Amino acid sequence: MDYEPTNPAAEPDDAEEEGDGEDTVVKDALEDSSEEEDEDEEEARRIREGFIVDDEQDDEGSEAEERARRRRRKKRRKNRVEQEDLDLDEDDFDLVAENTGTRVSRPGQPKLTRIRRGRALSASRSPSPNLTSRRAPIDDDLDLSGGESDRGDVARIWEDTGRDGRGEDIDMDDDDGFIDDEDEEEDGDMGEEEREARRRERRRDERQRRAVLGARPDMAGIDDGAWDEIFEVFGDGTKYDWALDPDDANMEEEMPKPEMTYHDVFEPSEIRERLLTQDDDLIRARDIPERMQLINSSLSGSSTLALHAPFSEDDLDDASEWVALRLGPRTEKEFFRPDGQYHKFLSDFILAVRTALEYLLVRNLEVPYIYTHRRDYISKFDPTQSRSRTSLIQRDELWRIGLLGARFRALTDRRNALYLNYERMGVSDEYFEKEVRPQINTVEMVTDVTEWLNMRHSKHLKDLADLSLDESGDGKKLKKPSRTSGYEIARGTLASQLAKGFGIDPDRVVLNFIRGKQQVFPVDQDFAPLIYAEQFVNGTPGATSAEDVLKTARMILATELGKDPLVRQEIRNRFKTGALVSVTPTEKGLTKIDENHPYYNFKYLKDKPASKMLADSQFLHILAAESDHLVTVSIHLGSFEFEQLEKGLNAAYESDGYSDSAKAWNEQRREIAKEAIEKFLLPAGAKWVREWIREEVEDVLSRRCADILEDRINVAPFRPPDFDKGDVPSVLAISWGKGDPQRDAIMAVFLDEEGRLCDHAKFDNLLDAEPRANFNNLIRKRKPDVIVVGGLTITTTKLVDRIKELIGTVPRKSDSGGSPSKGWDDSGSGGDGNKGEPAIPVIYVHDEVARMYQHSPRASEEFGALPLVGRYCVGLARYAQSPLNEYAALGADLTAITFDEDAQQLLSRDKLLTALERALVNVVNNVGVDVNRAVSNSYYQHLLPFVSGLGPRKAQALIQRISTLGGSLINREQFITELGFGTQIFINAAGFLRISQDEYKDSNSRDSDRNQPDPLDGTRIHPEDYELARKMATDALELDEEDVAHEHPSKVVLQLMQDEDSGRKLDDLSLDDFAINLQETTKDLKRRTLDLIKEELIRPFGEVRQEFQTPSQWEILTMLSGETPKTLRRGRIVSVFVLRIKQNFVAVKLDSGLEGIINGHYLADQEGLTPDQVVQKGQTIPAIIIDTKIEPDRVHIELSSRPNDVASGDVHTRKIAADSNYFDQRQAAADKEIQQRKKMGEVNRTRRVIKHPNFHNFKSNQAEQYLANQPNGDVVVRPSSKGPDHLAVTWKVDQGVYQHIDVVEVNADPSRQNVAGQLIIDGKYQYADLDELIVTHIKAMSRKVEDLMAHEKYQRGTEDELNLYLKNFVKANPTKSMYAFGLNRKRAGYFNLSFVANENSQVQTWPIKVTPQAYVLFDVEVGSIPDLCDAFKRK
Repeated sequence: MDYEPTNPAAEPDDAEEEGDGEDTVVKDALEDSSEEEDEDEEEARRIREGFIVDDEQDDEGSEAEERARRRRRKKRRKNRVEQEDLDLDEDDFDLVAENTGTRVSRPGQPKLTRIRRGRALSASRSPSPNLTSRRAPIDDDLDLSGGESDRGDVARIWEDTGRDGRGEDIDMDDDDGFIDDEDEEEDGDMGEEEREARRRERRRDERQRRAVLGARPDMAGIDDGAWDEIFEVFGDGTKYDWALDPDDANMEEEMPKPEMTYHDVFEPSEIRERLLTQDDDLIRARDIPERMQLINSSLSGSSTLALHAPFSEDDLDDASEWVALRLGPRTEKEFFRPDGQYHKFLSDFILAVRTALEYLLVRNLEVPYIYTHRRDYISKFDPTQSRSRTSLIQRDELWRIGLLGARFRALTDRRNALYLNYERMGVSDEYFEKEVRPQINTVEMVTDVTEWLNMRHSKHLKDLADLSLDESGDGKKLKKPSRTSGYEIARGTLASQLAKGFGIDPDRVVLNFIRGKQQVFPVDQDFAPLIYAEQFVNGTPGATSAEDVLKTARMILATELGKDPLVRQEIRNRFKTGALVSVTPTEKGLTKIDENHPYYNFKYLKDKPASKMLADSQFLHILAAESDHLVTVSIHLGSFEFEQLEKGLNAAYESDGYSDSAKAWNEQRREIAKEAIEKFLLPAGAKWVREWIREEVEDVLSRRCADILEDRINVAPFRPPDFDKGDVPSVLAISWGKGDPQRDAIMAVFLDEEGRLCDHAKFDNLLDAEPRANFNNLIRKRKPDVIVVGGLTITTTKLVDRIKELIGTVPRKSDSGGSPSKGWDDSGSGGDGNKGEPAIPVIYVHDEVARMYQHSPRASEEFGALPLVGRYCVGLARYAQSPLNEYAALGADLTAITFDEDAQQLLSRDKLLTALERALVNVVNNVGVDVNRAVSNSYYQHLLPFVSGLGPRKAQALIQRISTLGGSLINREQFITELGFGTQIFINAAGFLRISQDEYKDSNSRDSDRNQPDPLDGTRIHPEDYELARKMATDALELDEEDVAHEHPSKVVLQLMQDEDSGRKLDDLSLDDFAINLQETTKDLKRRTLDLIKEELIRPFGEVRQEFQTPSQWEILTMLSGETPKTLRRGRIVSVFVLRIKQNFVAVKLDSGLEGIINGHYLADQEGLTPDQVVQKGQTIPAIIIDTKIEPDRVHIELSSRPNDVASGDVHTRKIAADSNYFDQRQAAADKEIQQRKKMGEVNRTRRVIKHPNFHNFKSNQAEQYLANQPNGDVVVRPSSKGPDHLAVTWKVDQGVYQHIDVVEVNADPSRQNVAGQLIIDGKYQYADLDELIVTHIKAMSRKVEDLMAHEKYQRGTEDELNLYLKNFVKANPTKSMYAFGLNRKRAGYFNLSFVANENSQVQTWPIKVTPQAYVLFDVEVGSIPDLCDAFKRK
């Protein structure tokens, strides 16, 4: 056969239609083939039908052919995925040709233009396994312009393997076009089944023929094993067949590979930690300060996005009054009271609150910006009265205004939702609209009104719900829960008509009560209540008498009265001012809370006013004790307040009639008022005031912790002598760790002024000459400005002594015994003395942050090469340079620092973290942040999230954007022009982000201002006030505008800053007149802003923090030893270790490492004994502290070990002081006496011995322990604590369940050795002896228990597991109800009968008592389990 190269010029043009091109190729192929010249026209037509795509035929093709084609394409796609990628080089093609004996066309060889019939191909060579499966059915889809022949040569390599080795796995349905094509016509008249059978026969014959050909190498070319190897290496060569299929190319375009995101790389927890969630992205993108977008602290790992509606200015008037009334005690005292100091400024104060709310909630301005740059709008400046200035709102109150504003916004949202629901009800309620609606001003009120409306208009709600279901149109009506309150049931009876007969609606009663006078009087019935109620008995289900109907009517009225929102609001107000708190110990608390227990302070608290519990942590401790089941808490009104409440409600309800009938009706009304008070009003008031006290106390304590933190961080760096305030010193931090000379080395770390670690060293000690010299060399080389010392034990004080000795801050004698040396380098190892240099300060600093830092991942990342003590030293040095930076770097770990030992652990973490974050925000914005330094210094960068307007997410984005610009900014305009700051973020943050101006580029042109630094960018002056600053500088320098017209706008500011006399020139300006002029011309209030500008022009970003505070002597002692004034107080007994014995005293060491002395006359009670006669070295003895004196670097503790002194004990030093003003001494004494009697009874009780195998002298817990390993039903008879005429019987019901039965012994044996009298249980079961009792009573009950536990309805496990079983059952069977038995593990001898009516019902539980003869279900006794089931069903 001849292969002719393709002539490119002869190929059809690409612009031709696809079908035409294929017709041309096929036509040429038929004309050029000599083997097919004799074929008739019918054969040619049949060939064209097999190979040529005809548009009309394709359109008219059967659906079966289309499905077959889709299946084949799907298989090809699968093969493409599974087969390996194949790139055959020249050697591969030669190898294939050598093994197969066939010529294989290479890529790039001339393409073929001829198409061979399948019969000819099969006769000349073995067909390809996968290619043959595609020819006849799918070649009509192929582009035959030359690519198929080239592809087919390579594909035919795999034919033998495909038919022999893998023939079973290949779809053979497509071979018809290659096997005996000349027989196609014969199959034309066959049915589909016959044709399929014929095809299978042909395939079988073909496989046999190929097997014969495969045995002949000259015909097949390669054996099966070789085919397998080739297939494994190269694949089947048809992976890219799909590329030659035009249909596939058009229908199935290659989908682009999805772009990989960080969600594909990181775990969800890590995404949250890295602040990469969708919420984080949203927070970064919105032009709203980050902290204003969150509900809780931005430092919290569970920060929640705040999704609330924008606050409109229309709500500001209502909000300002609402917030002002709740702002705090200071404002209430000074502004609202007529005698308040600033009462005359009340209207100004309300306006200031409104302005603050507008800034916070509408304009999204944060507190630091408002307090720094908008303080004039929350202050009072009166130019007519000596130009006085009064601060109306303080900074802490601004934070609270923001919190209260958020609460008012939530109130508004809920209130609007309530109004919308009311409108949907479609009812007209005059009482609600005129009386209730104007009073809805608290969240509690919204809750009460919602519940009240639902109760009041429940029928309308039901009709509305039914209407909604009918209008849904789905034809399905969901079954609602059948649970209905007793009030709703009663309203549907005639008792509701009787309730109307009481002569006055509850609404009118409430209005009489609220207004304090009776405006509406009830109308009495002519008949007495019982007589009047007779007519309603038959119409009230369950009522058998007039009294029953009256009771139901009273319940209806009491419910309506007790649920009324106005009266409940009045109750809350009365509880707020008059509630009393009392505490009673439980049985567990009686024994556990002794006089040394922390809870003893309130163990017998009685009638303490709630208003006096708001300033300390006592109430939180009470709640903690209650959660531990040690006490019970009751909150109630005082007797006077309760009488006033009851009297007022009765007066509002009673009529003024004097007849017997009127008196009877008034008595009924008093019963209603009493029921409403006891059942609804008092519980509601107690519940509310409980939460109110808790929230108020938590707020007070969290603010207290924040104040402590602010005091610690609002300090400048440590200032050595001759340093200006705010200058950062270089620090050498030294620590001995735990101070063990054998194991711990002394570590020193040096940080320069920029906080960079420049040097570190390790010393074995500072006693030997070599380490002393090395230490001096380190001091001489680095010349630190201050030495900071810290440690974990009291031995650190010895290290301080040696350091001071070495640097010459304390005199010491030279090694040769000469005069004291004052030089720090005169260590006896040589040195030049250098006595003229000043001494280096040696100080302690608070090390709580350093202790946390040394173990943190941040320390490992920053200084992984340093040991733990070295990292601890880094923390100490950094604290001395910037306490603010150290605390800010802690982030969410701030809550691990103890600020209030008494109650910090009782606060919620989110509330505490929010308060601490606010303290950091206050100080950071007060100090400012150098933004360029933050970009280059990762440690300093921790301050950036606390800048106003920013947060962790926005700070992160800011750093990344600045880094892309080269790592630094030139001026503040770049925040907007190049960093894309939103308007609100820029306004909030710009004044606190400092851009240091080391060099100022002079320019006479204003065109390049944006690319130049501005000296005002290095100040706290906000960009919106730059013109004021330039105006002040121009006036101070007495320049005209023409003088600076062609200069950089801020050049005059630079001139003033460089002027040595700038302060005097600015003082000469009249800022009051300037402020008045601004107010008159522009309506801007800028008096305080002018002061800020003046201060910044003199000292840009001057240090405003307090001086650095070193720890006090007691704080140092606590830091090093853990001892406090409380643990070292006089009279406290401690354990001491004898170190040294001297002639007149003994040196001892406490467990904390502190040393003390015991003078000789305090060693023993006897006189004349020497110390070595009383104690020995190394002995541990008890001693009592006599005196403690603390001096700089020294603690003097004097103790006594005399037996008489120690024997007196230290109970008085450990005793917890009771809250004496509200401590119930009478109850405490009574309980103490009862406890003492019990103890005496146990001591004096004689041991009883009864000769019976089941008798044991056990207590209840001992009996349970004994029976734990015994079978169910076993019995222990034991003595009873109720007296000598009682016995106790304990028997095992089930594992962990034991019933204790009290047995009365009539005519008990005085010797207590026998049971001689009659035994009575529960007053009705009588037995002659113990054997009868055990067999007849205990064993009988045991059998009853076993029978019930063996029943099919019994479910083992806990009550929760039983309830879960029932719920799951009804979920699986919604149309059925279910019940089951379970053992009551809380009440031994009882079972639970739990049942659920349907899927929407709650599980209900009834108790079943087991007796020797019966099961008792309520008042029904049955003898068997079937009878018990019947009794339950009847119930």
